[in-house]
Amino acid sequence: MVLDDAPALDGIFHALSDPTRRAMLRSLTTGQQNIGELAAPFDMSFAAASKHIRVLEAAGLVRRSVQGRSHVCRIEPAPLKAADQWLRFYENYWLDRLDTLEAILRAEDEQKQGEKP
Repeated sequence: MVLDDAPALDGIFHALSDPTRRAMLRSLTTGQQNIGELAAPFDMSFAAASKHIRVLEAAGLVRRSVQGRSHVCRIEPAPLKAADQWLRFYENYWLDRLDTLEAILRAEDEQKQGEKP
């Protein structure tokens, strides 16, 4: 498998399991933002937003830098690519299975067509 680093994948999928963190990560695709900007769309404190950012940081999805009193965050795409590669293995697995099922069903249909008087 492309990426079989279970602890890293566990952290990535744990971080992505929360809708607030997913929204924050999506927001960072438009560019760097400070924690206050990331927290603004949600009814949460700076401390709560910072906890979410720490989870994203621990998974390697976000990098934070301190500029004066402001904590600026940016997205780190590499872990997302690794998770995507892991998921694609299963996508290919199921696509192969569905192709096999389709072939079986087509063969059955053709057989039924040939049996009709």
